[in-house]
Amino acid sequence: MENVKLMGLKFIVSLAILYMILGVGFDVSFGNVFLITLVLGIVSYVLGDKLILARSNNMTATIADVVLAFVVIYIMTDALTVGNTVFEATLISTISLGIFEYFFHQSVARTLNGSNDTKRVVKRKKASRQLSMEASEELTPDDPHNKEER
Repeated sequence: MENVKLMGLKFIVSLAILYMILGVGFDVSFGNVFLITLVLGIVSYVLGDKLILARSNNMTATIADVVLAFVVIYIMTDALTVGNTVFEATLISTISLGIFEYFFHQSVARTLNGSNDTKRVVKRKKASRQLSMEASEELTPDDPHNKEER
């Protein structure tokens, strides 16, 4: 349930940011902004927030999200709109979303720290660090000179 809430929050805030920049500032239609936000939200939540943030820190996940956002916004804006200001629109949108992502990752980390998924990952990491001894049935190595019948 927490994932649905976080994805919803990310989608709404990203839609507002992208509509203010792309829609109002660069005359991209609301439908196109909605589609860009939908694709970007799903891809960046799965890759940036669930995979990268879970295995690294906030700054690494934010940088990955910024790069991902730039690629997705640039490709989709270029494909869906006609104009020569695609790079400027993408750059401004990406910087704005990067600032939001930095604070959103802190919220994700705080929210998911208490969930069972994070606890299971932490327990698995701790268990993999523990060393165990392997034992065998043979106490002495085989001596080729002293063969006994078995």
